[in-house]
This record gives sequence, structure tokens and C-alpha cells, in this order.
Amino acid sequence: MVHNNSWHMAHKNVALVLGAGGAAGNAWLIGIIAGLAEAGLDMTHAADLVIGTSAGATAAAQLRSGIPPAELLASVLSPKIQPVGQNRQPPPSVPMATVFERMRAISAAATSAGDLQRAMGAFGLECDAILGPAAGDQRRAMVAARLPRHEWSDRPMIVVAVDAHTGEVAKFDRDSGVDLVDAIAAATALPGLVPTQSINGTRYINGGVRSPDNADLASGYANILVLSPLSGRSGPLPEGQFEGLRRPPEWGMDLEGQVEALRNEGSRVEVITPDADSRAAMGTNQMDLATRIPAAGAGFAQGKREATRLTFL
Repeated sequence: MVHNNSWHMAHKNVALVLGAGGAAGNAWLIGIIAGLAEAGLDMTHAADLVIGTSAGATAAAQLRSGIPPAELLASVLSPKIQPVGQNRQPPPSVPMATVFERMRAISAAATSAGDLQRAMGAFGLECDAILGPAAGDQRRAMVAARLPRHEWSDRPMIVVAVDAHTGEVAKFDRDSGVDLVDAIAAATALPGLVPTQSINGTRYINGGVRSPDNADLASGYANILVLSPLSGRSGPLPEGQFEGLRRPPEWGMDLEGQVEALRNEGSRVEVITPDADSRAAMGTNQMDLATRIPAAGAGFAQGKREATRLTFL
């Protein structure tokens, strides 16, 4: 049954929220979307708005590219062989252990969501000097290579980043006057691991610093479907993993709190998190590229099953 208020906001009927989750999470998202489409629920047509965070921002651009979900899935399951040295992320200059240690310290010291976001932005800016000026160009080229098209879709899409200077949320869309590749590069810039992204003189970091899902940005939509790669796990992410930053529930940045607030506004909200098979396929290191094929396959199987309960779309 569709919520009554959907009749009063037909142009704001369905929002799709794609959460953070690294290489494994992106592949799982594509798998879920393809599985839903296979079962008759094609979100490329059903979603009036797509909101993407971190890996979900890349998935949002892929979904809005006009390429059918089955083809997006096929491209994950049959990755093209790249020439040596092409489309490979250069190893970070900052050791992973150092990055995770710093993230834990920032997270432990933060007294508010804004405090955490500003501190993570400062950390990202600090690491730019270590990563060097060439790293930004290399990374932008890598981001561009992942996108099926480099133009914003006519269908509404928001990718979420954080202003590295102020800690404030940035919601990039086709009306922002920002190149899509730059927006995705900003939305996926993990502090300490890759450079911040400069757009019109302002530097930005990953939107997952604010929230792994940013589902609250779907406020006003009658029906909201959240695909959250990092939620629903039986245990926490490995210590220091990016999206595992400490966020007390009272900050309102956790998915449960955001979903409750949306439901209190009258929205119908459904959440899909990785099931046991998908969690096993995704592993414990969501940045590991070797997880992409198994995560996509598990997501596809899960998506076909999940479609049966999404009767409101």
C-alpha cells in the first residue's frame, strides 16, 4: 500500500538511497539493483531521485547512465583486462595503519557530528601535501574511467560530499555547475588515502564522513528505498575502517535514527542490508577489489529475493 501522502507529491514519490561501502559495496549495490530489475522492479525507471554516498555515489552515476542494470552487472562480473599501469590506483603515500590510527583518534575526540566532519576535513587537507600534486590528477582519471558517461543525467541525482574547510555537507547535482567527474571524485575522496578534490577553489572529502548513507537527505519523498552495504552486519567493521567512524546515535547520523525520522514524517521506508551470503562475499575489507565479483553475484541473488517484499514501489 502506497502512503497516502504520495498522492500529494507525485513528483516526489520514490527516492533511492545508495550507501557507502568501498569496492565491495559498490559491486553489491549493482548486484542488488540488477536483481531487483530481474524480478520486475527496475529502479532506473522507478526512482524519481537517487542519492549516493561514497561508493554509492559511483553506483548512482552508473545507475543514472542509462545503461540497463543487467549490463552494469555484466561489466562487474566480467571486468575488462586493463593494460599494465592503466586504471590502477597508485599506492597511498600515507600508511594504512597511520590513517586508521588517526581516524580512531579523530573519532574518539569528536564531540559532535560537525566536530568530526571538520576534523576529518583538516586531516584530508593535511595529507594532500604528503600525497603530492600529481595524485589528484591520477585519481581524477581513475574516477573518470569508472563512469559509463561523464555528463549528468536528466533524471535527478544527488552525490554527497563534505566541505573539507568547514565540515558542512555538499549536495552536488546537475544544477550545481560542477562537472560530474569532479563531483564523484569529491564524493569518494577518503581522507588520508586519496587527495581531497578541488572544485571552484574549495576542497571536498567523502560524504561518508557525515553519514554512511545520508538517508535523511531523502526527506519529503513518500517512498524511500535504502540500500546500505555497511549496515546490518553482525559485528563492527575492522577497527579504523573508514565508514566505521564512531557516531553516537544522538548525533542523528546513524541509519536507524535517520529512518525513524523519515517514518515520523510520513515516508514509507524500506532498507536492504547485506544478508549472510552477501556479507560473506563482501569480506571484512571492503576496499579489496577481489571482493567485487563475489559481492555482485551475491547481491544479484539477494536482490531477486528482496523484490518480493517491496510491494509499495
